[in-house]
Amino acid sequence: MSNFRIEHDSMGELKVPADALYGAQTQRAIDNFPISGLHLPRPFIRALGLIKAAAAEVNVAMGHLKKNQAAAIRKASMAVAEGQHDAQFPIDIFQTGSGTSTNMNANEVIAHLAVAAGAKVHPNDHVNYGQSSNDVIPTAIHVSATLTTTEQLLPALKHLKKAIDQRARELKNTPKTGRTHLMDAMPITFGQELSGWSAQIGSAIERIEDALKRMRRLPQGGTAVGTGINADPKFGPAMALQLKKLTGVRFESAENYFEGMAAQDAAVELSGALKTLAVALMKIANDLRWMNSGPLAGLGEIELPALQPGSSIMPGKVNPVIPEAVAMVAAQVIGNDASITIAGQSGNFQLNVMLPLIAHNLLQSIGILANVSVLLADKAIAGFKVNRARVDQALAMNPILVTALNPVIGYEKGAATAKLAYKQHRPIMDVALETTGLSKSELKKLLDPLTLTRGGIHGEGK
Repeated sequence: MSNFRIEHDSMGELKVPADALYGAQTQRAIDNFPISGLHLPRPFIRALGLIKAAAAEVNVAMGHLKKNQAAAIRKASMAVAEGQHDAQFPIDIFQTGSGTSTNMNANEVIAHLAVAAGAKVHPNDHVNYGQSSNDVIPTAIHVSATLTTTEQLLPALKHLKKAIDQRARELKNTPKTGRTHLMDAMPITFGQELSGWSAQIGSAIERIEDALKRMRRLPQGGTAVGTGINADPKFGPAMALQLKKLTGVRFESAENYFEGMAAQDAAVELSGALKTLAVALMKIANDLRWMNSGPLAGLGEIELPALQPGSSIMPGKVNPVIPEAVAMVAAQVIGNDASITIAGQSGNFQLNVMLPLIAHNLLQSIGILANVSVLLADKAIAGFKVNRARVDQALAMNPILVTALNPVIGYEKGAATAKLAYKQHRPIMDVALETTGLSKSELKKLLDPLTLTRGGIHGEGK
């Protein structure tokens, strides 16, 4: 038996693998774009399936498809959405900028399945009825990114924030040396430090949720150039309603299809929010790495959970592998955002022509941020231990505590006291007893690290 069959499209005949569910247009794209080996990800294929299923429902309700055709298309489309045929979507992401090849890939696979089920279905005439690649692919970007963010990323971030908040409560009365410019500064508590991380994640959640308001607006219905040619005027709003029924997400029809097809501003905005999250995660990861550094020659304030050997040559070495993974994810997301930014500028007249790249990078950013946020919560934040002896020793030796004496002894005498403590490597308490004229009980009250974390003025000026 031959390993190939002959398929045809408007350009002629073509050999296609005998067991492939796709047809000639997909095969042409496979042949034309042997570039990266990267394919559009599962969430995007899911979105395509959902869009085609919704279109079948809308078109049969409007009298544009027969009931048996719509039923067969819907069943095949949902099988695609559920991941039963992912191997049948082999086209490289670096393809035609409209994603036409991928839209036709979906149309051909769904039509093949529908025909096998006994319905008379054509990829263009029936599966793609009332649609164009030019509105399907932008809509698939919006649907896939919205679903993945809603179902994966936001729950992961809320889980991370909860883990940070839990540790902040546990450590709310544990003071440590604060640092500015990587240099010793006034004390704060671990709880206060972690509260900053929590606020960063909380703000990231707010930014992402706000960006999703624009991502839920779908350009489906604009067809070729935004005018809605060959589509029922009610098609777009009906599609948004049907996708809402299929997903539970409040999708709505875009007020202006020209914006949704010619530009990708909503995707660029969401990517920007993801980049801001990546920056926050990089900050948190680097704080953890510094705090964990050592354990002897670094700060050694905390001990992260030991997860794996850290060296192939140095026995006993353990590295902060989770914060390192977080930092690499952050770098990748920042790079993805740069590509999405350039791609977003590539809307020429009525169509953006870097849609597959936007889809790939945006969904990759969402997925890896979700995954690494859970790891950061469960394998770093939840389990680190505070080295109290090391932290207390650093606090006792910190000359910057003299700042609290400014209202009592003045800045100049405070600076001289701090410099002497630095020079002699002595605790600030001992040096202040000699230089300030204050009693030990007064100094203990004024220099208490936990009290100093509460702010305010600790003494009366002279």
